[in-house]
Amino acid sequence: MRQELVIGKGDKPAIIHLDKLNRHGLIAGATGTGKTVTLKVIAEQLSKAGIPVFLADVKGDLASIAEPGELSEKIMERVTKLQPEDFEPRAYPVELLDIFGSNGVPVRTTISDMGPILLSRLLGLNETQEGIMNIAFKVADEKQLLLIDIKDLRAILNFVGDNATELRREYGNISKQSIGAILRGLLVIEEQGGDLFFGEPMFDIQDLLKTDAEGRGYVNILMANRLFMSPKLYSTFLLWFLSELYEQLPEVGDLDKPKIVFFFDEAHVLFQDVPDVLEEKIELIVRLIRSKGVGVYFVTQNPTDLPNAILSQLGNKIQHALRAFTPKEQKTVKAVAETFRQQEGEELDKKLTELKVGEALVSFLDPEGIPGYVQQVMIYPPESKMGILDPLIKEEKINRSLLYYKYSETIDRESSYEQLQRLSEIKAIELEENEELAARDREKAEQLKQLEKEPKKEQTQQKRSSSSRDSTMDRFTKNLMSQVGREVGRVISRGILGILKK
Repeated sequence: MRQELVIGKGDKPAIIHLDKLNRHGLIAGATGTGKTVTLKVIAEQLSKAGIPVFLADVKGDLASIAEPGELSEKIMERVTKLQPEDFEPRAYPVELLDIFGSNGVPVRTTISDMGPILLSRLLGLNETQEGIMNIAFKVADEKQLLLIDIKDLRAILNFVGDNATELRREYGNISKQSIGAILRGLLVIEEQGGDLFFGEPMFDIQDLLKTDAEGRGYVNILMANRLFMSPKLYSTFLLWFLSELYEQLPEVGDLDKPKIVFFFDEAHVLFQDVPDVLEEKIELIVRLIRSKGVGVYFVTQNPTDLPNAILSQLGNKIQHALRAFTPKEQKTVKAVAETFRQQEGEELDKKLTELKVGEALVSFLDPEGIPGYVQQVMIYPPESKMGILDPLIKEEKINRSLLYYKYSETIDRESSYEQLQRLSEIKAIELEENEELAARDREKAEQLKQLEKEPKKEQTQQKRSSSSRDSTMDRFTKNLMSQVGREVGRVISRGILGILKK
């Protein structure tokens, strides 16, 4: 079994030991100095060694690793000069991935899995807005609301805004202006294709760790020429891939060879305007992910694009030519030269500006993990095709991929949007029912008032009727008594008179 990669030759072969690949590395150099070819050669060697690779194809010239190369005059000249072992034109097993789903297997993640820190970076939020984003995630967790796609995030943000008064007691001030700014940021992401790359089924990071029937590692290529048009989106998604590897892979310590090697092309965009909290997280991942069996290699034009805390963790270095036309560039070249372990008297700063295309200064860790002395080498030619992948072969690779059938159909299950919408409908029904009950209560109260008034009217009427009857009776009685009195008087008178008469 191979225990080393040989990627070029100078006075002696340029050897990278497989068990030191997880100590990370750097591929740097000015535009047009050969970084892409170096990256392709390393990816081929890793695949031969049974190690899967993940890389982003920004310019569209890495996916051609899926086609065998041609023995052109330049290639043959370099092969004759360097005599690489077992060299022959060949294609390598690839998986073509695309966040937008048009040039490869669709790659999706969920809002929850992306997390508030990366989303805040993606949306360019300030500290206050990032705080509200964290509150939204906290509320979603407490209420067991799923955050899968952008409409879910919008729904929970609106929920937080509508309930700001209640939530303010626990989480502090929640500004409607800040929520509005986040929602406007989501509109921009949607215009960039957010409805395509936030959703389910979410990409399983384990699908990157494959080998073919011959035991060669798959080269997983993220087709990123469109994605790179939005540098913040590009860097955020590559960082998501890296953080998924860190979170999902178990601790394994130092292996004979890594489980996967991750190449971060155009790495300078990762650290542009990055908040301190995210930079600290990146440094933490790079430092700890080696124990998960992952090697991380940053590809950039100038090493000074990376923070010192990251540079200090990169044990394997490949430095192509740098330009030094201005005093600032000359100072940079000297600073880069000082990062290499060099023999006394070597003028690396001068060599760095004189390297030919395809030449590089390399320094790799020896079997004891000590940085080797820098040496000037010529990088081997690639065995795969130079240039752009044939469109027909690209379509064939995509359509025959088992991953395509796994991820091609979008799933839209019930999540925060539907849950909160149903909750809103329930509240609306409850409100309507409460209003009906209140109306009924008001009607009953009115009826009771009416009922309370009616007995009083009856009593008054009864009194009036009684009074009327009393007065009538009085008159009747008086008349009757008057008549009776007169009649009795007459009877008595007659009786007396009759007696008297008698």
